[in-house]
Parts: sequence; C-alpha cells; structure tokens
Amino acid sequence: MKRKPLTVTAVATLLLAAMLVVLAGCGSSSSSSTSSSTTLTVFAAASLNKVFPQIASAFEQSNPGVAFAFNFAGTDTLTTQIEQGAPADVFAGASAKYGDELFGKGLIDEPRIFATNRLVLIVPAANPAHITSLQDLTKPRVKLVVGDATVPIGAYTRKVLRNLDALYGPGYSTKIGKNVVSEALDVTSILTSVSLGEADAGFVYVTDARSASGKVRSIDLPPQAQAVASYPIAVVDGAGNAAVGQEFTSFVMGAKAQAILRAAGFGPPPK
Repeated sequence: MKRKPLTVTAVATLLLAAMLVVLAGCGSSSSSSTSSSTTLTVFAAASLNKVFPQIASAFEQSNPGVAFAFNFAGTDTLTTQIEQGAPADVFAGASAKYGDELFGKGLIDEPRIFATNRLVLIVPAANPAHITSLQDLTKPRVKLVVGDATVPIGAYTRKVLRNLDALYGPGYSTKIGKNVVSEALDVTSILTSVSLGEADAGFVYVTDARSASGKVRSIDLPPQAQAVASYPIAVVDGAGNAAVGQEFTSFVMGAKAQAILRAAGFGPPPK
C-alpha cells in the first residue's frame, strides 16, 4: 500500500499526532512525568490497554528518565496511522498480519511475537438471554456483537465460527449471523456493550473477559474451535526515541514483563 494523500483518516491522524504531543508535554498520559527527559510513544492494540501501563511502570522503575504516551486502538487503525505518518516509537499489535504488513513496507523493524491470546464468549453478569452454551447463540432475538471483519478480533471470531461449523453443522454460523446486531471496531467496544447489557453476548479475548470480572460471565470455546491471536512488537522506522524503543521491546520480551502478561491471562510467545 502506497502512502495516501490527505483524507479524513489522514486528518484524524494529524489530530492524533497533535494530541500525543500535548499528552507528552503536559504529563497527561497514564505513566508520564514532567521531570522525564524521554517520552516513549507506544501505539498498542486495544486489548493491551490494561497490561501495557503495568509493564510501562515496571520499565520506568529501572529507567527513571522515561515516561509513556499510549495510543490504544484497533490494530488496523494503528497500522493506518503509522502508514500515514503519525509519530510513534513502538508498535504493538494483536495480529501478526499487521506486523508483517508494516515490516514489508519498511515502516517498522522486524516484529517479534511477545504474547498470544485466545477467544471466549462473554455474556452480561445478569445474563438476561439465559445463554449457557454456544448453541444458545442461535436462539431467536439473541443480540450478539462481534468484531468487524477488518480488525483482529473480528477475523479471529470468524475463524472460530468456521471451526464451530465443523462441530455443530454447516448452518451454525449462518444462524448466528442473523443475531449479530453490531460489528465493533475494537475489542473494548464489544466488552463495553456486553458488560452494560446492550448486547446479550460477544466474542472477546480471554484477557478482556478477565479484566471485566464481575461485569461479565465467560463461556469457554471448545479447544478445536479456538483461534490463537499472536501479538507482534517492533520499533517504528524513523522513531524519535528508537534506542529507548529498542530497550522497551527487549523488556517486553524479558522475564519481568512476561510475568505481568501471564498474570493478565496472556499466553507465551511461540518457541
């Protein structure tokens, strides 16, 4: 994909860049400090919005001159922003596909997989639709929210549904499709819709379900239907803080950060 002329997306990207500058200068990010000499701008998948600030805090303990400005969004959105020149030091996505895409265009260093994730079905804590199994998703008037096909959680969900067709019959995913009331652009939106009772069920990552404990209930997927998400990380080409970015990516691959990821429910990277 060649860099595009200014579009609505490009304008949004420029506005995002301005906001990140303000956040870095005003100490408004989740871990920034006015006395810091370096602010590392990290573009990270929405499903990392709980665990990455924890990893950043651990990194800051041994690097007191570093603060963080996070941009959490769907991985496809982050990819587009980087392609259109938004200033970022580190990219951490929820799909190896996008890491490979950016690397192939020379926009990031060669990505490394730092974690994996799995999918789970969630329902509101009150469970008004009385969903207790995956088969219940085919009932009439069930309101299901899934990720849009263009974002990782949506792509993984469709893979799960194809796998479930092999278990429950080829018409299973078609019946479920009739109950889809919304297609979200990131996993956080799915989690919010279900936890607020706006939807009866949704597919999210295991880590998101764990972070919303008490607000949602989880229904595990059969192992043979599971889709494993791979999370790439890399320094962005032309990053203003490339050296610190390299230190942070190495830290994410290290024992301390990996322990934080395991505690949040993320799986280890492939060996």
